[in-house]
Amino acid sequence: MLRKALIETICVLFILLFVYTAVSKFLDYENFRAVIGQSPLITRFAPVLAIVVPMAELVIALLLVLPAWRRAGLYASFAMMVLFTVYIIVLVTLSERIPCSCGGVISLMTWKQHLYFNIVFVGLALLGMWLYTKQPGENTTRTSPVHA
Repeated sequence: MLRKALIETICVLFILLFVYTAVSKFLDYENFRAVIGQSPLITRFAPVLAIVVPMAELVIALLLVLPAWRRAGLYASFAMMVLFTVYIIVLVTLSERIPCSCGGVISLMTWKQHLYFNIVFVGLALLGMWLYTKQPGENTTRTSPVHA
């Protein structure tokens, strides 16, 4: 019972995070696109990423809402948070000027706080994946997310 409650809590946290950040990016789309266009690593891809990133966040949130796709949503959450975390580490390490394209309240964090925030969410995703695959009585040999 505790395992299920933890998984649900982790999924709700990711759903809130991804929906909030995606909506923030779409509501301030022009600014988001302009800021990621200033990033030394992704300037060329900014027009595409300005749509793909918030759409991916919404798709992941949807996966987490649907019980049959929850496992895939947890893995996608982990992948997205690792990508965001690596991106922050690379920016902080290699760039003199660091534009922040984060949405809403998250944009008020320092880069160090943002890094810690992301690391916590990477850990939550790992915990969620582990708990999900360790469910009592579940056959863990299934490969299709539909049967998760």
